[in-house]
Amino acid sequence: MDLRVIRSPKIRVLPRPEDGLRALVDSAPRAEALAGRTLERAQPLMSWFYASRRRLATVGVVVVTVWLSLHVLLGANGMVVYRQKKSEYQELQKSVQELQLENQRTLGQIQNLKTNPQTIEKEAREQLHYARPGEVVYVAPRPAAPPAPENKAARK
Repeated sequence: MDLRVIRSPKIRVLPRPEDGLRALVDSAPRAEALAGRTLERAQPLMSWFYASRRRLATVGVVVVTVWLSLHVLLGANGMVVYRQKKSEYQELQKSVQELQLENQRTLGQIQNLKTNPQTIEKEAREQLHYARPGEVVYVAPRPAAPPAPENKAARK
């Protein structure tokens, strides 16, 4: 009979807090040395940035200004789109005015057809081909529809 205890791979042993503190204290000198070396290597670059800070700020302001100008001119709601929308608005306004005039003319015709006997008579003569006694109405025949083109493939 085998009475050995097998560790399950699902059981995880957590490290003790003292081990973590000890490891941190042991690695502190190496971390300090690495930080010192990094600062020594970055010192020329940092001094260059410090000396060039005005130039860099000026370049940054110019880049932001150019970007903002392009956005104002060519952006989704920029001047180009604004002018297009303004011209489209003016065209639509003209179209609305024309339609309102046409609507007024049509309302005038409707009013005349309801009240004016001369307009009623004119429409009756033109559309219904009515005539007064003794008048002869000549109606021109409607033009014949052009013959449909023959399909040669349908004949075979």
